[in-house]
Amino acid sequence: MDRPGKDINATAGINARRPSYLGFGKEKYAWKSDVDYRAHPELYRVGKGEQGVLICQPYKSVIGPLWRFKNPDIALESAEAIYELFSGFMDVGDFVGADLARKYLQMGYTRARRYANYKGGRKYDKANDYAMLERGTGEQLKAGSAAVFYDYWQKAEDHPGYKRAKADWKKAYG
Repeated sequence: MDRPGKDINATAGINARRPSYLGFGKEKYAWKSDVDYRAHPELYRVGKGEQGVLICQPYKSVIGPLWRFKNPDIALESAEAIYELFSGFMDVGDFVGADLARKYLQMGYTRARRYANYKGGRKYDKANDYAMLERGTGEQLKAGSAAVFYDYWQKAEDHPGYKRAKADWKKAYG
């Protein structure tokens, strides 16, 4: 599911949407690329959605290369491999690794849906003040990839112990 962007000029009565990455405050972002989150898991924050997924090392280097959604067959291979990592992280009590693997599964769903909904996966027209592009112009093949990732994402969310571990982590660290 795509999230709506932010209203760019509510005071002027313009009902346009802009991508959330515009005006991004990197200095206030909870996840830092220079932190080894395996050595310092206490610095990891769960956050919302997929936050931190493309930053947190060494997990990004382990999980990221497995993340693919070109077509449903590739997505299935990818989702299975990432879920296997998720399960392994849960088995050894590595919540940070498990949460990031779960986020990659979620991101597989959201990115594949973006490509299914919008040609080239582009939702905004940068050359036209970030106007929304036409929905329904994407590749339907990606919808199948999204469905694969959705199933594995939900499987991770429903994993025995994950919800408890997530709640405990958020209580202890945020």
